[in-house]
Amino acid sequence: MSYDLDKRLVIGLASSALFDLVESDHVFRTQGEAEYKKYQLAHETEAFAPGVAFPFIKRLLALNDLSPDDPVVEVMLLSRNDPNTGMRVMNSIQHYGLDISRAIFLQGADPYPYIPALSISLFLSANERDVRAAVQAGYPAGQVLRTAFQDDYSDPHVRVAFDFDGVIIDDEAEQIYQAERNLQHFMQHETERVRTPHNPGLLQGFLTKLSRLQALEQEKQQHEPKYQPRLRIAIVTARNAPAHERLIYTMRSWGIDVNEAFFLGGVEKRRVLEVLQPHIFFDDQAVHLESAAHASPSVHIPFGKVNSKQSKS
Repeated sequence: MSYDLDKRLVIGLASSALFDLVESDHVFRTQGEAEYKKYQLAHETEAFAPGVAFPFIKRLLALNDLSPDDPVVEVMLLSRNDPNTGMRVMNSIQHYGLDISRAIFLQGADPYPYIPALSISLFLSANERDVRAAVQAGYPAGQVLRTAFQDDYSDPHVRVAFDFDGVIIDDEAEQIYQAERNLQHFMQHETERVRTPHNPGLLQGFLTKLSRLQALEQEKQQHEPKYQPRLRIAIVTARNAPAHERLIYTMRSWGIDVNEAFFLGGVEKRRVLEVLQPHIFFDDQAVHLESAAHASPSVHIPFGKVNSKQSKS
């Protein structure tokens, strides 16, 4: 019987998202591929240091104890390494005891075409080019950004925070604002369409799968009252009233509840993130992430008109 990926939350990871590959990347860029291969073989038994997405992935995989015989989360490695040099990555995974057993090594080929084939709801990489190629193809992908966040793993929760426009939904409403830089016009647009759900964005499917994990935790709590749910989902958005209403109605139409919502109306998101301390935060605008990445592991979703402008500049 084949292993069914469709019913699970599947995360695709480049090794650059899971581990700190700064030194290895420096060798590749300055000395070339041949020396890079020699370097990785010489250091094959040395584990990489954890990278930006490591705390999130470690905590997410822990949720597989909800169904030990039929895991609810699957993490797959999609690497540009060849199978030989990729051994150090696999050894590092084993070193940290991560339940990641499936991997694809592509020897420099693009990883994004495999996203739909493997039912991946989110692909993470530090490689901007790979992420942009995936997003341009319409696939859910994000670039992890370097962060000063330190995780001591004493807290059992896994907190996931999302921006709304251009991440969970498409950027239709954002384009209204960007076209005229008129907040009043944006508010009017959203108020007139308050009962019309937004179109899904790249990470709507990922959020839906997370919501299903929360439902499993709630079901477990009903049978085991002492069980405390660990997964918490937050929306951290620059929207404020009255534009919050369409957000709420959109989430209702999808049957998704979140634990927290912050309608900040232009207040710097970092202020909230420093208190919330998500293990990963997704936003489509680099201007918000410049400060946010200091407070939490952050991921840029290079989607929509704002990012198409940035990519040309």
